[in-house]
Amino acid sequence: MSRVFAYCRVSTLEQTTENQRREIEAAGFTVKPQRLIEEQISGSVAASERPGFARLLDRMENGDVLIVTKLDRLGRDAMDVRKTVEQLAASGIRVHCLALGGVDLTSAAGKMTMQVISAVAEFEKDLLIERTHSGLARARAAGKRFGRPPALSQEQRQAAVEHLKAGASISAVAREFGTSRQTIMRLRDDAVSPELPE
Repeated sequence: MSRVFAYCRVSTLEQTTENQRREIEAAGFTVKPQRLIEEQISGSVAASERPGFARLLDRMENGDVLIVTKLDRLGRDAMDVRKTVEQLAASGIRVHCLALGGVDLTSAAGKMTMQVISAVAEFEKDLLIERTHSGLARARAAGKRFGRPPALSQEQRQAAVEHLKAGASISAVAREFGTSRQTIMRLRDDAVSPELPE
C-alpha cells in the first residue's frame, strides 16, 4: 500500500502551514505526522536546495504519494516545478496537487498539465523579455543613457585634460578630482596625446 507524504511550505517565520494541513485533510488524505514535512523558506529557493525537501526525498520510496496544496510549494517557477516533478516521477513517486483538482502530476493528464503550465511560463518570460527590449529601445530613442554615470562631469573632464596638457601627472590629477588613475588614463587616451607624463 502506498504511503502518503505531504509537503507544506511558507515563506516567512510569521506565516504558518496550518491552512495547507487543513486543505490536505479536507481533500481526504490522511498523513501521519512523521510523513508531514513543514518548511519555512522563501519560494525563490529551488526545491533541490531546501533542507526540508531534501529530508522528504530521503524518506520517500517507489510507490509513495506526495501531496501539495499548490504548485508553487514545489519550486520557484514552472521550470523548477517541472524538474522536481520529473525527479519524483523517476523515483516512482506520484505527486498530487490539490489546486489542480488533485491531479497526479506524474500521470498522462498531469504531464499534459505540466507541459501547458511550462509553455505558459515560457510564453510569459518571452513577453517580459520583449517588453524589456522595447522599453530599452524607446528609452534610447528618447536619449536616455544607460550604465554607470560618468565619474567626471564634462567641465571636470575638460579641466583634467588641461591639467594633463600642462604636465600634471596622472596620479596628481586623479587625486585632485577624487577619481581613479584608470579614469584619468582613459580620459588621456581619448583626448590627449600619449606622450604626457605618468
